[in-house]
Amino acid sequence: MKNHRYIQIAGILGALAVGIGAFGAHGLQPILENHSRVETFETAVKYHFYHAIAILSIAIWLNIQPERKYLKRIIWSLFLGIMIFSGSLYILSLTGIVWLGAITPIGGVAFIYGWMSLIWLAKGENS
Repeated sequence: MKNHRYIQIAGILGALAVGIGAFGAHGLQPILENHSRVETFETAVKYHFYHAIAILSIAIWLNIQPERKYLKRIIWSLFLGIMIFSGSLYILSLTGIVWLGAITPIGGVAFIYGWMSLIWLAKGENS
């Protein structure tokens, strides 16, 4: 498996999503309630998890068709989206620093780019 590191990255991201979500639901609940950010934190965890699963799926595709090098760009776009989108929401939820919400859309754009690239790639336009 030449591209196994992408599957490992997906596994790490998935484990982190579960761990962060569980810790948020239990250990961080008072902080999140204090900042009125329980829903924001939950949104961050959901998007984190959804995109970890997407990365896993794309990594499997990459292992089946390693000639599709563009899949790596999609994986990194989704990874960047998790870091910026979910990461900024995690920090905002825990600190109450509201200006972090201004960078969250950059992560959303990375997610959209990844998904749109996937559509484009599936059409056979690029490899």
